[in-house]
Amino acid sequence: MSDSMVARPYIGGRFLTVGARRLVKSPFDGRTVGEVQDSGPEQVHQAVAVAHEAQTAWAATPLLDRVDLLYRAFELCKERNELFAETITKEVGKTIRESREEMVDYACDHFRRAAEDVLRYRGQVLPTTQERTASKRILVTHRPAGVVGLVTPWNFPVDIAAITITYALAIGDTVVWKPSPYAPLSCALFAELIDDSGFPSGVLNMLTGDADVGRALVSHPDVDVVSFTGSTGVGQQIAKDATLKNLMLELGGNGPLVVLDDADLDRAVAASITGCFYLAGQCCTAAERILVHRSVASEFTERLVAATEALRVGDPLDEATDMGPVCNDAILAKCAGHIREAQRRGAKVVAGGGSTGLLHEPTVLTGVSADMEIAREETFGPVAPIITFEDDDEAVRIGNGTRYGLTAAVFTTDLARGWRFAERLDHGTVLVNETTNYWDQLAPFGGTKQSGVGRELATWMLDALTEVKQIVLELT
Repeated sequence: MSDSMVARPYIGGRFLTVGARRLVKSPFDGRTVGEVQDSGPEQVHQAVAVAHEAQTAWAATPLLDRVDLLYRAFELCKERNELFAETITKEVGKTIRESREEMVDYACDHFRRAAEDVLRYRGQVLPTTQERTASKRILVTHRPAGVVGLVTPWNFPVDIAAITITYALAIGDTVVWKPSPYAPLSCALFAELIDDSGFPSGVLNMLTGDADVGRALVSHPDVDVVSFTGSTGVGQQIAKDATLKNLMLELGGNGPLVVLDDADLDRAVAASITGCFYLAGQCCTAAERILVHRSVASEFTERLVAATEALRVGDPLDEATDMGPVCNDAILAKCAGHIREAQRRGAKVVAGGGSTGLLHEPTVLTGVSADMEIAREETFGPVAPIITFEDDDEAVRIGNGTRYGLTAAVFTTDLARGWRFAERLDHGTVLVNETTNYWDQLAPFGGTKQSGVGRELATWMLDALTEVKQIVLELT
């Protein structure tokens, strides 16, 4: 790619000049930061065909050769981390510190983690239980599933994509990737990184474009696995369009952060700030609801308001900025709508509440009830709605009382109480005395209920990208 600020479809090892150009603008100040040329249905068919053709040879490539390429990409990624971070910040509005964290702590290391995990990925040898014989051997192996159709969001544009891409390439799959239209520039840099690292043509292909391109991709008959991260509504549609393909769906959340009456309040406040205002609240793992025991609610709220008002909001490229803008008008409107609905029903804004352009103030609300829209649905914005409760049973009922089940947290100084509380919460991840926005890259990640299907990261990711195959040997 001759100009890193022009994103083009990447198919068969070439960046293509197709389609009309559109501008990519900063959500902070509206400045043009680049351009993108969008794909169409023809490029979807072309990319899938190229990936399908390349997959057999790629799967037959010696494992150590694939691992060498992953390590080469890892080294190259480290050299380019700052370019990636600056590009992410310019096009989606993450603070530069958040973007660096995405690249250094998460995205870049996926190359190394995938290389190490695939070397340790194991099958099984089972005894025969059907016949009284010692002459049979049953082998359980994992073969690459084939072509992976990948659709990714803008909030972690490189990190989330890199999880699937690195593990798919490690195991011998090929990938056709459709990034978010809000983050084409950083994703084009990632495709360029794969190209420069020496991966064979066709093992990774990238399609620019909007929802129509993604829908054509996930429904394509030659796509074997669909990996999607995004909203629950879109995930439900993808599940219909993908029919009998293998699915990895990481969807929305409405995570409760529960503060029990014996909690360390300073620790709970710090975790709430990260949970509610990291990336301006635009994380599926955000603390969308803060449940506080009535006996400590006043003191907790006072401390949370003080910490919220101390946050620095502004230019995401400024090293001193704690929170940048929300990404687009739709997120701003949803956030404002949830606040208005809560206020109409008796909630009170005790910090923030306003916005200038796409800069929405970090906001704290009290008097929120579990039946308000802001407590039932994913706001995906910088809001901390406080709901009070009387006892552990009520807190569990409220915590489990939505259609989501991705991430939850509970704060207590009694570890046994925290353990039992965590067991009762119906969420894919429950953290005790830690923010909801804590991730470990070698632990399974995914949700229950309408927060998703399957688990990603580490060997769970390899499970999602392979087919289990049984081979029976008769030795006589």
